[in-house]
Amino acid sequence: MADWISTFPLTQHITEFTKNQICRVISAGPVPKHVGFIMDGNRRYAKQNHMEMKEGHSAGFESMAKVLETCYDCGVEVATVFAFSIENFNRSRYEVEWLMELGKAKFKQVVGNGELCERYGIKIRVLGNLDLLPKDLWKVLKDAEELTKNNTRAILNVCWPYTSRDDMTHAVRKVVTKGYPPDAITEHLVAENLYTGGLPKLDLLIRTSAVYRLSDFMLWECIDLDCDIEIVSVLWPEFSPARMAWILLKWGFGRTYYGHRMAKLINIDDHTKQT
Repeated sequence: MADWISTFPLTQHITEFTKNQICRVISAGPVPKHVGFIMDGNRRYAKQNHMEMKEGHSAGFESMAKVLETCYDCGVEVATVFAFSIENFNRSRYEVEWLMELGKAKFKQVVGNGELCERYGIKIRVLGNLDLLPKDLWKVLKDAEELTKNNTRAILNVCWPYTSRDDMTHAVRKVVTKGYPPDAITEHLVAENLYTGGLPKLDLLIRTSAVYRLSDFMLWECIDLDCDIEIVSVLWPEFSPARMAWILLKWGFGRTYYGHRMAKLINIDDHTKQT
């Protein structure tokens, strides 16, 4: 019944109006400049809902688009999503090939119409070891970067394929290649040569599915004591714009009334605490 009602134009208009008003309130206060996402739970979502694995991943992509819209509406400048880990190559050949095809199809949509990127002025950056990708997917990703390279309002970093260990190894190689003497190599220098070098520092990392680990994602960036980590209990396809807005509102409230924390704060939503 609820799903049927939600298709009414008036219902959709009210929902969109309410979301816009909430985002306007959030954007008036402190907003994290850089938010990272570990989008976990697509496979479990498919299993729980008796779907094929690929349907779970497709649902995850749809959720990502809606959540990113909310982030940009609220004033987030940079979003970094963990789309594909280098470790994922160890999954079944069928799943890996499907994920590559899904990524190619979704980014072809971006290249084909670019509606989301045009609306929010998003520049797409693909981070990771691109040498590991099939050539056809590599080309699609590069086309998406080229299409959006002049956008300046916001940035979407798509980590595909990526791990922090590979990122840090790549950064060290870059530093060595540039000829810096050992005593000139500092934490700042290494940070500037990471894939995220030159971007605003990571303010907030969100992981879905109530799993309490970082899965080799943005480990260097999370070391910053001013980076908050939010673990939520829902699976990624169930992670709604409303929940995203609540997390941003809570983050802004904490910065307004409590100032910068002196230690990392790891938040686990109420449902997770009870389970």
